[in-house]
Amino acid sequence: MESAESRLSRLARGVVEPLGYELVAVELFRKGASRTTLRVYIDQEKGVGLEDCAAVSEQLSAVLDVEDPLPGNYDLEVSSPGLDRPLVNPEHFERFVGSRARIRLSEKLDGRRNLEGILQGCSEGCVHLVAEGRVWTIPLEQVEMARLVPSY
Repeated sequence: MESAESRLSRLARGVVEPLGYELVAVELFRKGASRTTLRVYIDQEKGVGLEDCAAVSEQLSAVLDVEDPLPGNYDLEVSSPGLDRPLVNPEHFERFVGSRARIRLSEKLDGRRNLEGILQGCSEGCVHLVAEGRVWTIPLEQVEMARLVPSY
């Protein structure tokens, strides 16, 4: 059976990509006891503005109303990935080789759950990160959250 997040990603991709955008990530989370938020990050080569987010939000909202993938009420937010862009799939880790990233692991690896360093890529199901004077090889399934670290 398809998980709620997989279904939401599939529905979002079906709207976002035909409109010419990349679906970066889909996040589903609760705010307080009764509020759910569905956040969809989109991007494109020239960047994303307010008009882009509004266009995707309008189209995606219509699809979600018909498909009704979430019980109850929820807020839909469509956003650019921002400077601290989420890194979700292997292609993201490859695209941003040489960039600084912060990674939180689902379980400790060599005594660490949080790492910050320079991305070296992704291969054979692992992210490679130079941090604390060594190369860390992190299985993708252990990456709970990964984001670029903005440089100013």
